[in-house]
Amino acid sequence: MLQKSRNHAAILLVSTATFLLVGCGVQRTITVTSEPAGALVYLNDQEVGRTPVDVPFLFYGTYDVRLDKEGYRPLWTSANAKAPWWETIGPDLVAEAVGAESKIAWHFTLEPLPTEDGVVTADVDALVARAEQLRSQLGAPSAGGEADVDAADQEKAAP
Repeated sequence: MLQKSRNHAAILLVSTATFLLVGCGVQRTITVTSEPAGALVYLNDQEVGRTPVDVPFLFYGTYDVRLDKEGYRPLWTSANAKAPWWETIGPDLVAEAVGAESKIAWHFTLEPLPTEDGVVTADVDALVARAEQLRSQLGAPSAGGEADVDAADQEKAAP
């Protein structure tokens, strides 16, 4: 009986030591690529590098993604890091014990900015429309209204 207890204790000790030395835990990685490569990547407003980039992560779910590259329109979007089936309750214990890997890949295509003779040109009409939209959200007068008020104030102030 004492021999069986020692055998069980030895097996438990060896199992525990092996479990601890194996490097337990799931290795989770998000790989972000883009066309063209070299875009600066932000995940949840944290700069993580330039594409292609591998980012370790802890939690599955939706991430805010931003990519910036000179000469291309900035891209703001969200992407989902979906948990694999073996990350559900039950199989996750085995995955943690064997040191499984979870790799998620996201690819984004950036849109080039309009250019004229190699110089980036702004879409002035779209920029003005966006400014008017933001101004109306703030309840500020339009650009024309400000100019009229300023001219009227100048006429009153003139001697």
